[in-house]
Amino acid sequence: MKRLVVIPAALFFVLVLILALVDLAPPAFDLRPLVAENLASSGVAHPVTAVLLNYRAYDTLLEIGVLLLALMAILAVSGSPRTTSNTSLSASDPLLAMLGRIAAPVMVVVAVYLLWAGTSRPGGAFQAGAVLAALAVLLHLTGLLAGWQQPGVRLRWGLAGGFLLFLSVGALLLLVEGELLRYPPAHAGVLILLIESGLTLSLGLILAGLFLFLSHDQGGPR
Repeated sequence: MKRLVVIPAALFFVLVLILALVDLAPPAFDLRPLVAENLASSGVAHPVTAVLLNYRAYDTLLEIGVLLLALMAILAVSGSPRTTSNTSLSASDPLLAMLGRIAAPVMVVVAVYLLWAGTSRPGGAFQAGAVLAALAVLLHLTGLLAGWQQPGVRLRWGLAGGFLLFLSVGALLLLVEGELLRYPPAHAGVLILLIESGLTLSLGLILAGLFLFLSHDQGGPR
């Protein structure tokens, strides 16, 4: 009975979304020329990075906060850590463990490249953090990384560090420039790279935590 209600409701919702997208009116203002005009003073050479971390840095800061709150909600509702057995897949399938060890350094290099490339081409902290999170999940599935229990002090700093760094830079700019997240053109590139470096690590841990904190294979260092 529930399926008879939920499935048609879901299909109707999808249909409404499709019709809304088809009938979507063109934007009243074309912001692309304005972005290109001010790109030289943004500190980066790619318009997407300029929008995310300069022109609309408030939105990005709040997005990181939302992800952090989502992880905190998972930890709050998950209760006390489970004491399940830590059965490693590497013991029964050494080939998977070997492939995980081979893929790990490659994925780290890819994450670093995406972080650095974000200043001048598609990439940045979100993409680099997603690769690091995928690496953590891969290591878990190959038996090289146990699921996480309640986070220790170091992991908590890693999870919140990117958001706190972003907020600290904004507060410093508020004192110096008089506006939150208004970068001086001469230092905009360095500040954005600093923020993205911290966000890469924190986003990787947060996205990985959304999976590893719910894993039934818990235990190991944190």
